[in-house]
Amino acid sequence: MNAQKDTQRVALIGWPVEHSVSPAMFNAAFKALDMSWRYDALPVSADDLEATIKSLRAGQLRGINVTVPHKQAVIPLLDVIRPEAKAVGAVNTITVVGEDVPRLHGTNTDVLGFYKDLTRHLPSPRPHHSQALILGAGGAARAAAYVLATLGYQTFIACRTPAHGLELIRDVQIGLATSNTFIRGQIDSTQWRMQMRTLAWDRIGDIAPSATLIVNCTPVGMWPEVDQSPWPDGVPISPDAIVYDMVYRPRQTRLLQQALAAGAQAISGLGMLVQQGAEAFRIWTGQEAPLEVMYAAARSALTDE
Repeated sequence: MNAQKDTQRVALIGWPVEHSVSPAMFNAAFKALDMSWRYDALPVSADDLEATIKSLRAGQLRGINVTVPHKQAVIPLLDVIRPEAKAVGAVNTITVVGEDVPRLHGTNTDVLGFYKDLTRHLPSPRPHHSQALILGAGGAARAAAYVLATLGYQTFIACRTPAHGLELIRDVQIGLATSNTFIRGQIDSTQWRMQMRTLAWDRIGDIAPSATLIVNCTPVGMWPEVDQSPWPDGVPISPDAIVYDMVYRPRQTRLLQQALAAGAQAISGLGMLVQQGAEAFRIWTGQEAPLEVMYAAARSALTDE
């Protein structure tokens, strides 16, 4: 029997992917459970995206994770879009279903991953009429906006292209209105309040003093550009704020350093990465992921920083 042939393969696609610790995280989980699976990181440009997705039907991969900049662009290339992905208009996990006629199912595990990790850090009870500020309007921002709307935040979407922010609000509003709760019992309230507005990037300073939660959904500050920050120069961060950076490499981004210097609470995106990865693991394998193993492997992959 050919062991290589029998190994089940999954992968991450994006541009770039060199920064990712997902291969170390997933492969440690497979090893811990003695599973013959392998996870690779595959750099895929926008020009090669369609051909890469079509190649999934050849059966060489059981599934893929999708990262920037493909979470929205991949949707028209799939056969089935799960309700959670429809609700936020972005896909980050694809599963190949069936053998004779393979079909590609797209879902979004960022929603559950962000929800699980964020709510561990929120105060209880949370103040009423809390304001949140999301930086960016891409696929990760859509997942964040969905969760924050469900949690009852008044949310401002800061982006450089207003049309992108308006499109995000429209799609999330439709998703909230037409989808039932789908986060496996984690979010059980359907009494959400749609309070979202776009915000020009140069107006961030207007909202910053009252924002109790700031979420960076852009890749700015990600390795190797570790000296960059999405936060505008000269704009103070409230010491009462929670600053959540979805970037996890480096472990302490320039934005998180700014938050700590201001006396604010700083949260890395590593927890979200592990939680969303654990959900993808469950979808692909049918088994619950060994969370502590995945955390340990992810942290170990970042020890050089």
